[in-house]
Amino acid sequence: MTSYADTSFLVSLYVPEVHSNTAIAAMKQPEGPVLVTALGEVELCHAIELRRFRKELTARQAKCATQAFEQDLQRGIFSLREIPAATFERAKRLARQHTALLGTRSLDLIHVASALTLGATSFFSFDNSRRKLAHQSRLTLVPKTISADKARSVAH
Repeated sequence: MTSYADTSFLVSLYVPEVHSNTAIAAMKQPEGPVLVTALGEVELCHAIELRRFRKELTARQAKCATQAFEQDLQRGIFSLREIPAATFERAKRLARQHTALLGTRSLDLIHVASALTLGATSFFSFDNSRRKLAHQSRLTLVPKTISADKARSVAH
């Protein structure tokens, strides 16, 4: 089974926040590779540095978070993938099928289309909008549920 981790999930792993314990627990259970795209890597870097800007992380904490992610890539905990060109055609199809009903954003479409194009069967996310689209696209959600008061509408 192949999984895809979006940015909301990655941020929860490397920056202490409300979903961190759930993310850590979920990473003990994957039954195959967990894919991350170059987009997810850029968004994670951005989220960490934005927290520095907002004074939510120190420079040292940000460096530790970045290094931890890089080490996990080197160890093979995550498999970094480029976004295949076919992802954008799939994202357009998803937009036509779901945006008018779900109000999906462009990055929701790209993350879910990336997961589908890369052959993922499960989708690791804490982002409500992405989770709805992933569910409609028949991806298994990890975690299965998140409480409404802890759900996010944006990844970072």
